[in-house]
Amino acid sequence: MAVTATSSGPEDAATLAKLRVLLREVVATNPFYGRKLASLGCSAEPSSLADFTARFPLTTKAELVADQAAHPPYGTNLTYPLARYTRCHQTSGTTGTAMRWLDTPETWSAMTEDWCEVFRSAGVGPGDRAFFAFSFGPFLGFWLAFEAAQRLGCLCFAGGGMSSILRLRVLLQNECTLLCCTPTYALHLAEVAQAEGLDLTRCQIRTIVVAGEPGGSVPATRARLSAAWNGARIVDHHGMTETGPVTYEVPGQPGTLAVFAGSFLAEVIDPITTASLADGEKGELVLTTLNRVGSPLIRYRTGDLVRSSKFKAQSSSGTGHMSPVTCHFAGGILGRVDDMVIVRGVNIYPTAVEQIVRSVPDIGEYRATYDTRSALPELSLDVEATPAAAAELERRLQASLSLRIPVTVVAPGSLPRFELKAKRWHRLVSSTGGGV
Repeated sequence: MAVTATSSGPEDAATLAKLRVLLREVVATNPFYGRKLASLGCSAEPSSLADFTARFPLTTKAELVADQAAHPPYGTNLTYPLARYTRCHQTSGTTGTAMRWLDTPETWSAMTEDWCEVFRSAGVGPGDRAFFAFSFGPFLGFWLAFEAAQRLGCLCFAGGGMSSILRLRVLLQNECTLLCCTPTYALHLAEVAQAEGLDLTRCQIRTIVVAGEPGGSVPATRARLSAAWNGARIVDHHGMTETGPVTYEVPGQPGTLAVFAGSFLAEVIDPITTASLADGEKGELVLTTLNRVGSPLIRYRTGDLVRSSKFKAQSSSGTGHMSPVTCHFAGGILGRVDDMVIVRGVNIYPTAVEQIVRSVPDIGEYRATYDTRSALPELSLDVEATPAAAAELERRLQASLSLRIPVTVVAPGSLPRFELKAKRWHRLVSSTGGGV
């Protein structure tokens, strides 16, 4: 949702009021933002949302990483004394150095309520049996999802410390109705079930809430997941440790994500010029956290690519928790700004390749290699597939991308499996001669 000079209305007024409260506290007591904003003359309150986006600077992950490195272990982006914080989580570090993030009981409760809305919009509620198929490490989303399901009255099963086969047995034996994990791991569990002779057509899973990867909004991946899990509904969602949960899937619009408007001021900018973009244009998502005052983010460049527009929405639960006007992202998270590769003049995002790969039957896991060691970078794929399926994949890649991308068949089970975020893309560079 681009913020323009003509933005007006009660929703904008409510957002502006929350923004001003946030800035008052942050400027007064948060060392990181106090220094950053004062150095640029931005300590005065914004007169409007347009004034805010015009005058206040963007925040980058590099700044936050540098601040934590200079002031270990938590950095100076803390609005309150350390004694007020009761939770510590950290980012996955998949795109760089991991960051630690602290929360007060108040901010934790607010984020848990947002996760409750993720579940409500998916039709999850009392009586559901929820299985969480991941290890409970330092990542924020796992814990929030578990506590939100408890808050809604679900019977909850933690899958930490279990093998894939044990997780399958537990969710089958306890007749679980809800599965939470990454899209990749849901596919892997179905693969393990088939190998072990476990019949998923008899399981009670009716909803799978996925996050951590764009696959949840990729139509071919959703279709494959649903087919593997006896027709279960696939529900996407996204968030980050440093922001908390950001979106829920719009009921009746598979693959469309909506921002929690009461929790965020969302913008979409051109990732090159940083200019605000109009509705319908693809750009980088920028977020300001309105409720997470203790460890805030002001105009944070998330690196996520989205295509947004305003729309009217009502809380699926009738609680009025969501603002009546928010913005949604058709197609979910379209990719990462830094994930795009260029092959013979064609811009390619991993999500586009994912859609094509998952559209071909009889392909299991895959790996992409982007080789930049010569003047003309090349992309190739390794796939666990039959020769016929690999040939069909080559044909569809050529038809969709207007490029010949070599596809090599590898042995079943030879490519790595992932419980958390999949790392399927490898880059070969001349300076190191190895994968990155």
